[in-house]
Amino acid sequence: MASETEQILTIRNQSLAQLEQLRASPKPSYSLDGQRVSWREYIESLQQTVDWCDRKLTGYQPFECRSQGTT
Repeated sequence: MASETEQILTIRNQSLAQLEQLRASPKPSYSLDGQRVSWREYIESLQQTVDWCDRKLTGYQPFECRSQGTT
């Protein structure tokens, strides 16, 4: 089973791949059976997912505590 960090990295990488694909070949927004599909909103959602992953991953990074010893 993958660790939480690996899962977040996978989500981040998949979201970035989708963003790259959508930006390389943008699509227009449209309505289908009364339901609106907005690519701009979808791209924003993917970017928010990447940002969330970045925040979570930053929280997992080791941190430093400065200390000073004296003799």
